[in-house]
Amino acid sequence: MPLIRLSLSRWFLRLLIALIVCAGAVPAPFAAAVAQDIGQTTPANLVADQQKALKDIAAKVDDLEKQIEQNGQDDDKLVEIKLQLEGLAPQVLQSAVAFRPRLNDINKRLEQLGPAPAEGQPAEPDIVATERQALVAEKADINAVVASAEALSVGIGGLVNEVATARSDLFRSFLTRRYELTDAFTSKVAADAKAEFGNFGRTISSWLNFAFRFKFQSVVAATFMALAAAFILLFGGRRLFSRLIDPTIHADGPSYLSRLSRAFWSTLLPTLALAVFFTATYFFYDYYGVLRGDIGIFLRAAMTVIGLVFCVNRLTNAALSPSQPQWRLIPVEPRAGRWLAALATVMAAVLGFNTFLSIVNDQMGSPLSLTVARSFLATIVVGILLILMGSLKPFRSQSGEWRRWPMWLRCTTFLLGIFTIGAALLGYIGLAIFVSLQVVVTGTILITAYIGLLSARALGAEGGFGNSSLGQWLGRNSSLEEGTLDQLGLVVSVALNILIVVVFLPLILLMWGFRFGDIEAWIYRLATGVTIGSVTISLADILSGIVVFVIGYFLTRWFQGWLDGSVMARGKVDAGVRNSIRLVVGYAGIAIAALVGISAAGIDLSSLALVAGGLSLGIGFGLQNIVQNFVSGLILLAERPFKVGDWIVAGTTSGTVKKISVRATEIETFQRQSVIMPNSELINGAVGNWTHRNKLGRVEVPVAVGYDSDARKVHQILLDIATSHPMVLKNPEPFVLFAGFGDSVLNFEIRVFLADVGNGSTVQNDIRFAVLEAFRNEGIGLPFLQRDVHIKRETADGKPWPSDDDKSEVELAERHARRAAARATKPAGRRRKPDPG
Repeated sequence: MPLIRLSLSRWFLRLLIALIVCAGAVPAPFAAAVAQDIGQTTPANLVADQQKALKDIAAKVDDLEKQIEQNGQDDDKLVEIKLQLEGLAPQVLQSAVAFRPRLNDINKRLEQLGPAPAEGQPAEPDIVATERQALVAEKADINAVVASAEALSVGIGGLVNEVATARSDLFRSFLTRRYELTDAFTSKVAADAKAEFGNFGRTISSWLNFAFRFKFQSVVAATFMALAAAFILLFGGRRLFSRLIDPTIHADGPSYLSRLSRAFWSTLLPTLALAVFFTATYFFYDYYGVLRGDIGIFLRAAMTVIGLVFCVNRLTNAALSPSQPQWRLIPVEPRAGRWLAALATVMAAVLGFNTFLSIVNDQMGSPLSLTVARSFLATIVVGILLILMGSLKPFRSQSGEWRRWPMWLRCTTFLLGIFTIGAALLGYIGLAIFVSLQVVVTGTILITAYIGLLSARALGAEGGFGNSSLGQWLGRNSSLEEGTLDQLGLVVSVALNILIVVVFLPLILLMWGFRFGDIEAWIYRLATGVTIGSVTISLADILSGIVVFVIGYFLTRWFQGWLDGSVMARGKVDAGVRNSIRLVVGYAGIAIAALVGISAAGIDLSSLALVAGGLSLGIGFGLQNIVQNFVSGLILLAERPFKVGDWIVAGTTSGTVKKISVRATEIETFQRQSVIMPNSELINGAVGNWTHRNKLGRVEVPVAVGYDSDARKVHQILLDIATSHPMVLKNPEPFVLFAGFGDSVLNFEIRVFLADVGNGSTVQNDIRFAVLEAFRNEGIGLPFLQRDVHIKRETADGKPWPSDDDKSEVELAERHARRAAARATKPAGRRRKPDPG
């Protein structure tokens, strides 16, 4: 950020000086002097300045190369050297890039001068030849400096690779180095250990005597301030997250999210409070001069070990909850939970104590045999503890039978324990220590991070945030709806995932042999830019572009609201016009914000030409409908054949326009159905607008009466009813049309004009009721449909159906015919009863 501010300030000063010189406000020499002060140099001095800068960088590189040879076995020193080399590389690149503008000017001028005349051709003027020679000489000097910069950059890259190789060799030798155990376990080891503990005790006693005699007040003040800081964090955290870590809330049946949150926060808050106390204590002790000699290193190591053991104990007890079964994340039995928590704490304590002793031995120059013996015993104990943890039977079935861990987990635990013990017995102490530390420390970090990720996932689930304590509090104390709370929960979930990765990933990398310098270099490289081919990706530039776009987006929304609510509302601008202007301003503002954001992100807009070409090709094939709708939307916003609030009829759709966007228009029918109609259909098809220029409109009410009614009387009654309605306009006046003669009715039609055609249904309804009441009072009947139905019947042979007189004879003849046909189908020899007919 300081570099960004500096470059912006230089750009502003240069612009100001250019404006002043152009305006003639100050003499040009004064402007040139000021320009030189802010970093502008003349072409004559540019080569000399960059040569001097490269010479200084080369001297630093030579010094760092000597330090690599001297500190080839010190990993921390190698990391520091690597950081310095990576800091010099951009300076070399900057020296080479500084010549780019001047080289462009030289090349352009040489192109303008053209090639030198060949032999036999007329000589060019002396002034042109002199200028050409000066430009060529200057270009040669610049190329020489650029070549030096490239060589120096290659040398720096080689040294960086050399440091990386040396560090890899150190780590590999640490893991693969084999020690002779017979040299470690001798009678001399016990004497060395006793002597070392005596020296360490005398050192601590001497420091305590010094602190209490000469720095007592400082010790008390520093301890008090550290305790106050830790208390504030712990007390404030408990007040803030009391519903998440208090076991008495939801004690009967806590949800899975509640159990996850309690395990995570009940581990994190006390651990952070202890870390704040230790950090503040060390800071204030160092600030007041209480620490001296190696005491600061011993104190820092002891604090780290105690913090690790405390964190492991809190995590195992929070996840297993031996005394509170309802809060367990892992359904183990209480006795097994207590054993697991105790074994994990002992394992962390053993490794922590071994680490502390290794630091003490390094500072006091202890014999190697003592270090090997101590590490051997620690790894053997850790391996035995791992085997014991895998041998437990933590689960119990409903029948009361104890069950072991799952096979994959039990085998993994046994293999780690056996591998640690085996590596120690074979003499690979470094490998055994490394594996033991990863099991305890990396395992603790991963379990804590996994609990946090599970909590984030539960918060991001549908309804998860609303059921949490924070979500319920927001629901009670705000007007947020359930959908909004779900969206907020998704944001919180993403933020928690990012926070967990940012916090816990560096811790894991540190445990796997990386240094703070490595992580710092990666962060710097990610922030300043990672080059992939010809593309440079910079996290800082991307974030800057996003921030610029967000600012532009909110400025656009604010300007839309101000323009609509303050300017157009006071000017009594039509609602449809206001909507069109607001949409155009919004799209233009977002487009400008996107372009500015892309430029701020460091993306060259000219490089998007290929994308634009591909997009145009896609438009020609698959996106033509989208582009057609987009252009149609722009035409609708410009020509305004209808606006928001108009009553339109488009095909079979009739309703009120609710929203006009660049792709489609939203129409709400009178049944409250939202119809999303593409704009191209509204442009290419016929659209009826009942309220195009105004809401004045005509409605009709058809009326039919019988032929026996007095037509003129009916006409007058209908006209009086239309005229008397309060919503009917007097001008244009209502009109009653004698529409024609029907089959059995006389057709009339009442035509009235309304100030708001949207009230047409109400007026039609009122007129129909009034007509019905008036006709009843005047004795005028309303006709209804009547039809005479004539049924024509025929006999089976197609003859007309006989009259009632001949009906009996016909029926008797048909009966005899049916019997004869049935008799013919009967089998022979079968007797039948005589027919009484």
